[in-house]
Order: sequence, then C-alpha cells, then structure tokens
Amino acid sequence: MTQHVQHTTHLHNGIAMPWLGLGVFQVEEGRELVEAVKAAVKHGYRSVDTAAIYGNETGVGTGIREALAENGLAREELFVTSKVWNADLGYESTLTAYEASLGKLGLDYLDLYLIHWPVAGKYKEAWRALETLYKSGRVKAIGVSNFQVHHLEDLMADAEIKPMVNQVEFHPLLTQKPLLDFTKANGIQLEAWSPLMQGRLLEDEVLKAIAHEHGKTVAQVVLRWDLQHGVVTIPKSVHERRIVENGTIFDFELSSEEMERIDALNRDRRVGPDPDNFDF
Repeated sequence: MTQHVQHTTHLHNGIAMPWLGLGVFQVEEGRELVEAVKAAVKHGYRSVDTAAIYGNETGVGTGIREALAENGLAREELFVTSKVWNADLGYESTLTAYEASLGKLGLDYLDLYLIHWPVAGKYKEAWRALETLYKSGRVKAIGVSNFQVHHLEDLMADAEIKPMVNQVEFHPLLTQKPLLDFTKANGIQLEAWSPLMQGRLLEDEVLKAIAHEHGKTVAQVVLRWDLQHGVVTIPKSVHERRIVENGTIFDFELSSEEMERIDALNRDRRVGPDPDNFDF
C-alpha cells in the first residue's frame, strides 16, 4: 500500500475514495469542529464524513471552505460524505434532504451520499432518490450505512444501481466477516465507523502488545488493521495531535499472524445500535 495519507481505493463506478477520513460524529457546531476539519486537511486528510443527524454540517462546511483557502486546494480535491436521516427516507423527502445538506455545507455537490439506517419499508424509495441524484450528476457516489447482508440483498433485488459503499460499525470486537466477504464479492466498499470502539479498545492487552512491537499506538494498529482488510476508516477526533497520529498508519504493516490475532478478538460486540433491532 502506498505510504500516503491520500492513498485511495476506487469504488465500482471508478470514483477515487481516500482510505482514511475524518469522522465528526458527536462533534458540536463551533470553532472546535471548524479547527478539527482544518487540522485534518492541513495534515493531508482529503476526506470528511458527516450526516444530517449530527447537526454539524454548517460547521463542517465552514471548516472545508477555510481549509481549502488556507491550503490552496480546489473543492475537487476533497471527498465529502453526508447521510440522509431516517425521518427523511422517502423519494421526495430524500431529494429535499439532500438539498438541505448541501445548503448547510455550502457545497454544490457531495462525493458520497448514504442512507443512514435501513428503516424497513422506507429505504427502497430513498434509494430510488439517490439513484436519481446520481444519474443527474448531483452526487459522485451513493451508498448505504448500517446495512446487513439481507438488507443489501433486498435493496439490490430492485435497485438499478448497486451501492458503492456500506458504512458500518467495524472494529476488532465486531469484525463482521460475513458482511465483509459479501461486500467484497459484490464490489461494495466497506467503511468503518467507530473503528476504535469509541476508545474502548485502547487498553486491550493483545493490541497493546502488537502496538509495542511496531512502536505504534493501539489506535494506529487498529486503523492499520482496517486498511489491511480493505476497509475504509474514518476515526473521529477534534485534537490535532490525535488527528496526525491517526494518519500515521501508512509507514508500517501488520503481519498475517498479527492480523489473525486481532481478528480473534471478535465478540460480535457493538457500541452502536443493532441494524436489525433499532427504533428511531
């Protein structure tokens, strides 16, 4: 893998998506958010992931504009993702939600737009709206979030366009191997949210031992494990030092034995809601 924070994978429609991005879940509007986006871009990140429900698209947009100006970059050099919330899942309502997100972000288009959760009976109409946005050139790539294999199969049974990305909770205690195998077999890029299990993995003895071997942090080892599984990762931080640290994962490699030791930590344990049992 190229030793570079801007290394990309190509989605099935040919669009390049960075392997590493900045997540902003639970980061409130304000200067801290703006500065986090700017720090990420300054240190080489080219991908930012937000969502309508995070309530921070305006701040992300401000951070993007300031970062582009300060670093002499064009909008096309960034990969920006947002997501349609459950209350807006429907054909017309999803189209309206997309325009609302663009307005808050202050952007003309998104690089990736996702259905946030697989709400039964609603995601197919929302997907039809995403297909419309994609075919009209309003968005570069479309995908889903928190979809299990059966949700993907159900969606693809009627879809004209196959999802390009599926963003899910993915970390060493939730390796989702059947889902990873399915997405790879179908050319859908898996992306990890909460890759560090909201910090709960940082004291794991197996991870600490592997990190010590490489002179790296536990966070860097976990993010590297994502990459070596072919999974895009978007760790969240508002601290510049941590943002830099999270990006320093392209200068070492885990052995196959180390990968297997990390895989063996799986307990099918979630920190977020279960996609088969949620009520929002």
